[in-house]
Amino acid sequence: MSDPDFSASGPFGGFGPEALLACYARGVFPMAESRDDPRVFIVEPDQRGVIPLDAFHVPSRLRRTVRSEPFDIRIDTAFETVLDGCAAAQGPERDDTWINGPIRRLYSALHAQGFVHSIECWKDERLVGGLYGVSLGGAFFGESMFSRARDASKVALVHLVARLRKGGWTLLDAQFLTDHLSQFGAVETPQAAYLRRLAPALKVTPDQAALFEPMTGQEAVAVASARG
Repeated sequence: MSDPDFSASGPFGGFGPEALLACYARGVFPMAESRDDPRVFIVEPDQRGVIPLDAFHVPSRLRRTVRSEPFDIRIDTAFETVLDGCAAAQGPERDDTWINGPIRRLYSALHAQGFVHSIECWKDERLVGGLYGVSLGGAFFGESMFSRARDASKVALVHLVARLRKGGWTLLDAQFLTDHLSQFGAVETPQAAYLRRLAPALKVTPDQAALFEPMTGQEAVAVASARG
């Protein structure tokens, strides 16, 4: 996958959607150096960021925001647009992206197969934020998020967690621990320990319909923050 021409032979250059799912099942994931670099590399971090579904923290101000329902929450209605939002520059703290052409094609193919989902925040019929990730067994692998309105990606995350909990998912992978994710209770765990959690999660069969069921802001906060 480090060959600059790997994406030239066919739409996936020998590394297709099935191979990408196999990577997630082994606890690794793909990235690119930048949007203009055609190569893809596989990442296996020593420390893994995980958001515990049974200990998710919703800060008090965000609770009020989610309950007030400032956005219309939709699922999988504009995946490509969410991908564009995540790939766009988002200020000086993120002026480039790891989402290049090959990665875009791979995740779009997995979305078409039902393995990748987008949680979207709409306001006045305009997409203002959201996130996307891969669902495999009872594990959900968060990939990226974006905001064009205050708290939009945070609201999307609360709705994602609520739906994952309601549907029976057992693992929410955040890849890397960041200060932003720490406020929600995200923790860092050694890769070996992560793999021990991943194996049983992959054997779970969640209720996929839970992702798409309507949910009020009040319910999202209650379900996401309930202690199991």
